[in-house]
Amino acid sequence: MKRGCLIGLIVALVVVVIFALSMFVTVKNYYNSFIALEENVNQAWAQVENVYQRRADLIPNLVEVVKGYASHERETLQAVVEARSKVGGQINIGPEVLNNPQAFARFQQAQDALSSALQRLMVVVERYPNLKADQRFADLQAQLEGTENRIAVERRRFNEAVQAYNTAIRKFPANIIASMFGFQPKVYFKAQVGADKVPEVKF
Repeated sequence: MKRGCLIGLIVALVVVVIFALSMFVTVKNYYNSFIALEENVNQAWAQVENVYQRRADLIPNLVEVVKGYASHERETLQAVVEARSKVGGQINIGPEVLNNPQAFARFQQAQDALSSALQRLMVVVERYPNLKADQRFADLQAQLEGTENRIAVERRRFNEAVQAYNTAIRKFPANIIASMFGFQPKVYFKAQVGADKVPEVKF
């Protein structure tokens, strides 16, 4: 083989190796950034689950206190208990639900139904001054109000993490690499129809 051909072959090989290494580094960097963003989404989701769990844990005590003063409000109390029961098995369902819009919608609908049931219960409570004066009830009121605020905050943080992740995997050329490794868009929390603020918990 002529010396000129050999040098050309070596140069071509070096170019191919440099290109391959450059592609590997690029793919690795994109992949690692997607992993970091996805972990941020998962962490934000865990915080959402925590605050929803806290609310669910408060409800049995709330129902018991209300029952002591307004036992005949069975329909309203039952609605809260049933709504709480529906979310009970859905709170810690894992981040895999974030890739399933239907499962995520069911999760949000169950939580929204519980919020609505609690709001109806609070309307009923207005009729019972002695209940509103009960210290146990006042403590639950403060905890529930704080929890509803935390839910709003954690949902907002979750949506921000999802937005950063979804934006990253949709940009070119990142979208090609994301598709190669199976990174899927995550779903957002959406406000209830007609709900533009944190649920009010007034007693």
